[in-house]
Amino acid sequence: MVEKLRGSGCRLTPQRLGLLRLLSETDSHPSARQLHEELRLHFPTTSLATVYKTLKVLKDLGEVTEMGFSDDDNRYDAARPHPHPHLICVQCRKIIDADAEPASELARQLAATSGWRILSHRMEFYGLCPDCQGKDGSNLLSPEDQPNT
Repeated sequence: MVEKLRGSGCRLTPQRLGLLRLLSETDSHPSARQLHEELRLHFPTTSLATVYKTLKVLKDLGEVTEMGFSDDDNRYDAARPHPHPHLICVQCRKIIDADAEPASELARQLAATSGWRILSHRMEFYGLCPDCQGKDGSNLLSPEDQPNT
């Protein structure tokens, strides 16, 4: 990320380097506000605008993936900046990367059969994470979907 920012002409301030460190050390898909709060612990004068501007440059350079949500802050993924499936908890808002890669194959099939040039895609699965399932006593699978034992 540092080399790509340098190549884009972006100044590498201590705040930006701190943001890059935060992004590279997390797999939690933080929002810009979460990154800003964490960054301000070390750089108290850092503005939220600096965080947003740096994230935009990183997104344009293909170094982060931005996941937009209509009712929540956008979240950012620097660990795997290419399109891939995500599991999203509807209760605590935790987002994790899915280990399956069917989305890329599906995108190739759709392009081949439709004639479209697929530029990007999102594949998201919504449910309750194991922690939230334990909190409210619910189970992600309905009784009819439970495996037979």
